[in-house]
Amino acid sequence: MAVRDKLLANEQIVFESEKHWMAPIRDSLIPALLVLAGLGLGWLSPDKEGGILGFAGNLLDFLKVALWIVAVGWIIYNVILWRTASFAVTNQRVLREEGLVSKRSSATLLGSVTDVRSTVPFLGARLGYGDLVVLTQSGSAGQDKFETITHPIEFRDHIMTGKVAGSGGGASPAAAAPSAPAQAPAAPAAPVAAAPASADQLQTIAQLAALRDSGAITPEEFEQKKAEILSRI
Repeated sequence: MAVRDKLLANEQIVFESEKHWMAPIRDSLIPALLVLAGLGLGWLSPDKEGGILGFAGNLLDFLKVALWIVAVGWIIYNVILWRTASFAVTNQRVLREEGLVSKRSSATLLGSVTDVRSTVPFLGARLGYGDLVVLTQSGSAGQDKFETITHPIEFRDHIMTGKVAGSGGGASPAAAAPSAPAQAPAAPAAPVAAAPASADQLQTIAQLAALRDSGAITPEEFEQKKAEILSRI
């Protein structure tokens, strides 16, 4: 099932991602070791003779073939996972559909997201892949990992955009209505004035996240600055 099949009423996808082609390579380290182990068993296998040596040679040949079958099946499974995984940010949630036999499906409300941490390795920066960890109000029990996905930074920024827009869009009009009942004609201008502030706050948070990912600031400093910015929404 693709993420598009899980959309709710009035829910729209604003950004999509998928597994990078590097994913099956990264996930196939153990199968590669199994192939090497099979080659090692083939090298150790004695010439076919009778007696104990013949039995040992047959046993090693059987183990070699078994390791190769497991490794090839594992690699094929990883390729299928790569081709079927899909991820998306909508105007309401962060969606994931991943897995074949053991399904990994998640739907996280943007309003419950507290932070998004990205990891882009040296090779990933050049090939366009990375890892994300989405943290929620549930703490470590509610974190969601997106490994070896395409466009990880853009995916992270769209999550933060949706969260900040959702936080800023709902509070300002409700707070303005009871405070100035006599100025009803001017009320529609309040949401328009709030939009540039939300965009500035999003840009500042994204810049702070980039500084944190590069090691220029600590995660604690990032959390403190982000809390200060979100408190002004």
